[in-house]
Amino acid sequence: MLTGGPGAGKTAVLELVRRSLCQHVRVLPESASVVFGGGFPRDEHEDCRRAAQRAIFHVQRELEAAGDSHAPAIVLCDRGTVDGLAYWPGSTEDFWNATASTIEAELGRYDAVLHLRTPSADQGYNHQNPLRTESALSAGEIDMRILEAWEPHPRRHVIESTGDFMEKATTTLDLLRQELPTCCAGHLGIATPGAMTQAL
Repeated sequence: MLTGGPGAGKTAVLELVRRSLCQHVRVLPESASVVFGGGFPRDEHEDCRRAAQRAIFHVQRELEAAGDSHAPAIVLCDRGTVDGLAYWPGSTEDFWNATASTIEAELGRYDAVLHLRTPSADQGYNHQNPLRTESALSAGEIDMRILEAWEPHPRRHVIESTGDFMEKATTTLDLLRQELPTCCAGHLGIATPGAMTQAL
C-alpha cells in the first residue's frame, strides 16, 4: 500500500509502476479520487466530511475486493482504509465506530506500507492535481496525521522528500521491488527521464 500526504508523488510513482510491472501486479486507483471525481459533494461542513470519509472507506474496501479477483500475485493500493483517520472530523474511536471496524483489522489488510512524505513549498509542492485543494502548510499537516495513523503497522517504510523526485521515486521503487514476486521484480526499474516527465 502506497500512502502519503497531498502532493507526495504517489500518482507519478504508480504510473511508473503501471508502465514497468508484469501482468501479475494489479494497481488500484485512489478511492478518494473515484468518489470526488464521480461527483460526491466536497463540502467542509462536518456532516459532509463524515459522509465523504465513510464513502471513501467503503469504496476502498470494494476496490480491494475487486483487485483480489483473478488472483493477482500482488495488489498495490493507492492509499488504504486507515488514511481516513487523517481526514476524519472527530476522534479515532468515532471513526472506527462509524466504519464498524478496528485499527487492528484494517492494518492487517496490508502486507507493507510505503509512506511518501509530502514536500514543502520549497521542495516543490504544487496544485497541479485538480482535485488537490490543500495549501503546502495544510498538506504537511495532513501528511503528519497520515504518518501517525499508520505508525502501528509493523512493516511501514517512510520515504522522505528531498526536493529531487527522481531520488524519491528510485527509493520507493526499490522498496516495492522487495515486496514483489520474482517474476515481477525484474521488470521494475526507473523509467527513462522522458517517461518520468510524462508520468509527472
